[in-house]
Amino acid sequence: MQVSVETAGRSDACTIGRFTFTSRLFVGTGKYANFDHMRAALDASQCQVVTVAVRRDVLTEEGGRKPDSILDHLDPKRYTILPNTAGCFTAKDAVRSARLGRDLLEGMDNPGAAWVKLEVLADRKTLLPDPIGTLEATKTLVSEGLQVLAYTNDDPILAMRLKEAGATSVMPLGAPIGSGLGILNPNNIRLCLEYLKEGDSTYPVIVDAGVGTASDVTVAMELGADGVLLNTGIAGAKDPVGMARAMALACESGRLAFRSGRIAKKAYAAASSPWEGRIATGG
Repeated sequence: MQVSVETAGRSDACTIGRFTFTSRLFVGTGKYANFDHMRAALDASQCQVVTVAVRRDVLTEEGGRKPDSILDHLDPKRYTILPNTAGCFTAKDAVRSARLGRDLLEGMDNPGAAWVKLEVLADRKTLLPDPIGTLEATKTLVSEGLQVLAYTNDDPILAMRLKEAGATSVMPLGAPIGSGLGILNPNNIRLCLEYLKEGDSTYPVIVDAGVGTASDVTVAMELGADGVLLNTGIAGAKDPVGMARAMALACESGRLAFRSGRIAKKAYAAASSPWEGRIATGG
């Protein structure tokens, strides 16, 4: 099923597998003070995709759906749900979580059942991705027909391995989850983009995690990322609604700058006006 969302005045659509969106900002739903704050921030962000931690935010320990869960506070006509496997530390656990998300959303007749944001974390201190577990879980879920958006380190070789394993999108981190450190290694992100888009310039690459403020989003988009996924940078701000709006503008601005083509960097100055033809002055 092709899902298309159109926004007036914007024609630079982003396609990820079966889905097409005009907003390139993907926003998480955790850490808000309450559901009212979450809804207001999501509205200000103008996002069209929201990511939800299925087991933590939706399911009980027994596997049933929580009463008054986060899904009850998201408009299914406005947002496409992207279930994620947050909090999983093994490939086996992540695969199980992804299957639960698929089954839950299929039962709700929600198109988000078609895909998953895959997270397999290495430890609780750094929350960095486990590369081996991520690759293993990607192969399993792809074989089961899910479109996998694989959260990973900013390692271009691993990024290529995930693409080769069938990941619909690779999501290199900007910095550790929730750190707010921004894009720590722009060169590695640039290399990931180069490797992943070689031979297929439309392959979607989304920078995920570590964003602290609007300028971090702009940097990611100016590098050529197809989108940015964030949560804490908005939910943890003093004014989440204002920050959400800033992130939306930064995403749009960075994308436009990338498409417009920046000038080359030079070691020395270059005059804005030609020297020839100027009136000579002097004593």
